[in-house]
Amino acid sequence: MPNTVKWLGHAACQITTDKGKVVLIDPWISGNPVCPVKKEDIPKADLILVTHDHFDHVGSDIPDLVKAGGGVVVAQPELAGALQQSGVSQENIIFGMGMNIGGQVVVSGIKVTMTQAFHSGTAGNAVGYIVVLEDGKTVYHAGDTGVFSDMGIFGQLYNIDLALLPIGSVFVMDPVQAAFSLTLLKPKKAVPIHYGTFPILVQDAGGFVKLAGEKAPGTEVVVLKPGQEVVI
Repeated sequence: MPNTVKWLGHAACQITTDKGKVVLIDPWISGNPVCPVKKEDIPKADLILVTHDHFDHVGSDIPDLVKAGGGVVVAQPELAGALQQSGVSQENIIFGMGMNIGGQVVVSGIKVTMTQAFHSGTAGNAVGYIVVLEDGKTVYHAGDTGVFSDMGIFGQLYNIDLALLPIGSVFVMDPVQAAFSLTLLKPKKAVPIHYGTFPILVQDAGGFVKLAGEKAPGTEVVVLKPGQEVVI
């Protein structure tokens, strides 16, 4: 079984490793108008990574997802505290209190590094994640962010196989910024996310695909529909 990354719509993504481990990122399932699954369709999650506390990222399903699969939640301390108040047991929070930008943790053979992102939040700062799977394949989920020059450092530090990049504008990078970020990150593949969910956002990935082809022809852009997956 290969490593796969499934887009669940908006910023929600599910990584399934070749060893059968499941990593959920920003699992906004219930209430997500483009998500093709229900929380009951996800039998387990070994890791749940949360980028920030906006409703379309932290969602309301995390306590139930944790109870169903016993997974470990990774988030900043301020957000970890809020998640405990919502019903997530402290035992299911990484280190019992969360972690912070620059830190790395290894859970079930999967390395997770929390990175900076440039966005707002009430409970702590917005973040992104570098996820290194058991076989070394590396996924970068940028979270909600504008482009920033330190993405170039990520490109130097990590051999990124797949970048999950928001392109929807208004709250995150627009297609121009997202395409330029590829020149910094230098991923082998990129999947656009965080678009088309609401009328205010960019509605399709065509502009990003065109610009990415011009700015970063070495990166393969894979456009998914919610529920589709890419192999890494």
